[in-house]
Amino acid sequence: RNSLPRLHPGNHIRSSIPSASIGESVINNTATMADEYNAEEAAEIKKRRTFRKFSYRGIDLDNLLDLSSDQLRDVVHARARRRINRGLKRRPMGLIKKLRKAKQEAKPNEKPDLVKTHLRDMIVVPEMIGSVIGIYSGKEFNQVEIKPEMVGHYLAEFSISYKPVKHGRPGIGATHSSRFIPLK
Repeated sequence: RNSLPRLHPGNHIRSSIPSASIGESVINNTATMADEYNAEEAAEIKKRRTFRKFSYRGIDLDNLLDLSSDQLRDVVHARARRRINRGLKRRPMGLIKKLRKAKQEAKPNEKPDLVKTHLRDMIVVPEMIGSVIGIYSGKEFNQVEIKPEMVGHYLAEFSISYKPVKHGRPGIGATHSSRFIPLK
């Protein structure tokens, strides 16, 4: 048989800490830990914490900017891949040239000038990151700053062409119950 005492609901084993319960000993330990913790450690922890690095399909931003059009074609989704295979025509290349020019003319640490375009079907390529584009919605030009997360999307996705529906009360004659009410 075991030499350990059998525990039943009525039997209790005394704690090895004299005249102190387990909960009190934990409270005392946390108080001493708080005394050791200081502002220097907090600053060091804050410095160590960095923001999430952006990567597009496993390629980080620095390498993404260095990709050639053939290498980019292999990374993007199928629809964009087919578009790049057919080649960028005059208008998309014209937009990219205007964006390059606006970036070169911009002062360091400032946003480049707005470049307006009607090319809603243009695919965002890494070269466009940081540019400011006015995308035509059919009524006005919506100003959009191109961010790394937008690579591979169409410009139209960032300039909505309709006013989203806000469902309010139904108008006159919208329901069958209003059949017997005169329309005035």
